[in-house]
Amino acid sequence: MDKIIKYRESIKKILTEYDQLVHNSPDYNSETCLVFDENHDHYLWLTVDWQGSNRQKYTHVHIRLKNEKIYIEEDWTEEGMANELLREGVPKEDIVLAFHPPDVRKYTEFAIA
Repeated sequence: MDKIIKYRESIKKILTEYDQLVHNSPDYNSETCLVFDENHDHYLWLTVDWQGSNRQKYTHVHIRLKNEKIYIEEDWTEEGMANELLREGVPKEDIVLAFHPPDVRKYTEFAIA
């Protein structure tokens, strides 16, 4: 299987599992959205809701594929998307912690770009 196709499937699987976990929680009443844009290779997990008259919109996870690598642009999960991707068999050298500045990435165990 092509690497990019495998990465797309792994990302969608992980985000779907997180979304289902939240929906099964009796304490969570907000609306969540999964956005899978395979044309541009952006994958998001969002909360979009109202609390009274206040609009609530949070990006929990934003991942994109670029240069045959997985760029984690935003990650507010407890376990961490990088760890989830490693469990799916994605090598560290194909994961970029893009929420860190480029000059800081060299200090992580993951790809710098």
